[in-house]
Amino acid sequence: MQIASQLAVVCRDIHKTYVTGSTRTAALRGVELEVRAGELLMLVGPSGCGKTTLISVMAGILNQDQGDCRVFGENLLAMRATQRTRFRGQNVGFVFQAHNLLPALTARENAAVPLLILGVKRAEALRRAEHFLELVGIPEKAHVRPAQLSGGQQQRVAIARALVHSPRLIVCDEPTSALDHVTGQKVIELLRQVALDGERALVIVTHDQRIFPYANRIAAMDDGRIEHIAEQTPLAVSQSLARPLEP
Repeated sequence: MQIASQLAVVCRDIHKTYVTGSTRTAALRGVELEVRAGELLMLVGPSGCGKTTLISVMAGILNQDQGDCRVFGENLLAMRATQRTRFRGQNVGFVFQAHNLLPALTARENAAVPLLILGVKRAEALRRAEHFLELVGIPEKAHVRPAQLSGGQQQRVAIARALVHSPRLIVCDEPTSALDHVTGQKVIELLRQVALDGERALVIVTHDQRIFPYANRIAAMDDGRIEHIAEQTPLAVSQSLARPLEP
């Protein structure tokens, strides 16, 4: 597969330090990284090495202390808060490790949230949300609230929510951690299919070695830095995912 030459994300000398009382913890120490449009990049490394902090900076959820991060050419740190929120809502999908589902909403309502925020009419937003719940394998859970879902089912709702508004950048924090092998493979193939779109990019933080073969590149992090990046030929997406992503 040809990878598009456009750069989706460019990180230059990214630093981030957390301060708790008199304790300072350096999470990112001069990260240099480029993410290409049309690729699936996996971030790997030991717990606490800065992976989640880095994707939070990429997604505009967290501000870096120093350095430059551009997403499709846009400097998120230079934007006003309202501009950044709008840009993130239109261009970024985030799968949180903790799911972050709204307990009072059903699965399809949770999945539809990004569309509702963007002003899509409720009926259309719910229809598209149901389509993505079908793609992640839980169409029968559309009217169920998070408390009645297993951890793996909640994770799949979170993935549907991240994809429903067709963002150009999708960042995922351990998307297969709560899934069994078969379900995890189906989910990573779905996410891989998203990355086949040359205008999109997918960044996954993971410890799950079973999904490594689906990456175009694997970036190894340690102590707040990118240590090395390995290129590889990713596994092809199964023909079972021939259904279109767009409803």
